[in-house]
Amino acid sequence: MKICFTLKDYKNAIARFILLIVAICISAHSFAAVEKKTSFTIAWSIYAGWMPWGYAGDKDIVDKWAKKYGIQIKIVQVNDYVSSIEQFSKGKFDGCVMTNMDAFTMPAASGLDSTALILGDYSNGNDAVVLKNTTDFTDLKGRNVNLVEFSVSHYLLLRALEKHHMNARDVKIVNTSDAEIVGVLKKPNINAATLWNPQLSFVLGNSPNMRKVFNSKEIPGEIIDMMVVSTDVLKANPNLGKALVGAWFETLELMRKNDAEGKAARTFMATNAGTTLADYDSQLRDTEMFYTPAASYNFSTTTQLHSTMELVRNFSKAIDVKNTDDIGVQLPDGTIQGSSKNIKLRFDTLFVKMAMEGKL
Repeated sequence: MKICFTLKDYKNAIARFILLIVAICISAHSFAAVEKKTSFTIAWSIYAGWMPWGYAGDKDIVDKWAKKYGIQIKIVQVNDYVSSIEQFSKGKFDGCVMTNMDAFTMPAASGLDSTALILGDYSNGNDAVVLKNTTDFTDLKGRNVNLVEFSVSHYLLLRALEKHHMNARDVKIVNTSDAEIVGVLKKPNINAATLWNPQLSFVLGNSPNMRKVFNSKEIPGEIIDMMVVSTDVLKANPNLGKALVGAWFETLELMRKNDAEGKAARTFMATNAGTTLADYDSQLRDTEMFYTPAASYNFSTTTQLHSTMELVRNFSKAIDVKNTDDIGVQLPDGTIQGSSKNIKLRFDTLFVKMAMEGKL
């Protein structure tokens, strides 16, 4: 029997072959995206509520928990906060510390699906708007304000303007990195800024004419400090979540003690932040630390988180983050804000709850 192939048959065969190759490539990519691994890198930067990560990494607490789960975790300090998040967003790190609004405006907005693994604290005075030679917030009108643009400092400024019946057009933002802002504020012509501790403490201590005119105590629970990890990495490697959560709460249990061991831990953290134990303890008083898994879990599951993330989404619109409504945020109770088809930021309490129940 003679078999004849027409041109149409040939084209169809080629098309099917191409589709097969594409399917294989997609499958291979998907497999690579969720591939199990044993070595991870986590980034952190200087801030009162994140100093425990430096201690846990240096004092082998992270290493102890990693070994328990048969993995390796490297804790890396990055001097520039925004740079650490940008590198995380590009896949250089498996996890990174950041605030809730920065998680939305940077990794989520760039397309990375990430998970808020640990809600460690909220700023309760650690972030502030400062002015030179005045205590009246309305004197800010018409001034340049130095801050890390599009970051938590930008968010705090917009919330402060809103509460004083002003708006973003009343000031001019001057983008300044957190690594440079203390030096910049020494210049006599710079008289307004928004910044966080320990930089805030340095500025107030070295410039007697600089005054706080608004701080995060006035918006309690809105500036949340978190450990964020890649969702794909976490799904494929749940032991990473277990080890990080275990190490974090062991460190916090130690540092909250007022005995010699606790003071030594906080002194180490203070030294790493370039300050004294007394000053660091003062910064901690302006930080609502969730020292126990139960405290973190309870905060994570309150309805306030819903309203806070709506504020974050509105902030993102105000700073012109593209397609804000197209980015989905999944809250611990399964509620989704924004697009359910494009979830890029997830709040997952699974591992903190395991710690709370003694199951790590």
